[in-house]
Amino acid sequence: MQVQNETKPYDTINVTPMLDLAYVLLVVFILMTTASVQGLSITLPKPSNTPSSEHHELLIVQITAEGALLLNGAALTAQEIEQRLTAAKAADPKITVAIKGDGQASYEPVVKVIDMCNRLAVDMALVTSRIGT
Repeated sequence: MQVQNETKPYDTINVTPMLDLAYVLLVVFILMTTASVQGLSITLPKPSNTPSSEHHELLIVQITAEGALLLNGAALTAQEIEQRLTAAKAADPKITVAIKGDGQASYEPVVKVIDMCNRLAVDMALVTSRIGT
């Protein structure tokens, strides 16, 4: 086996350790800058232990599978429901209408009731599950 005794100068520089060091420094820089950035300070409203003293009327409009309209269980026409909603809104501007469509009902009567509530500027909610379950 032959051992080389002559020393030759290197023609190239190995840059891999310098790149490793640059990546480590980049990661450290990113971590330090994100840790030093402070978030916005906001004051959130505090919950109250006292119950709300406001009680507003809730009207339930049901659409049956046949397309009949019920207001709080009483069968009415669309015009009668609109008149009752107008009168209820005059008495309490913050009433809410819960719209409950039967699963077998056509979508058209539900949309008509939604349009009626929008036209009268009445708050509404859609009932998507059975009440009490």
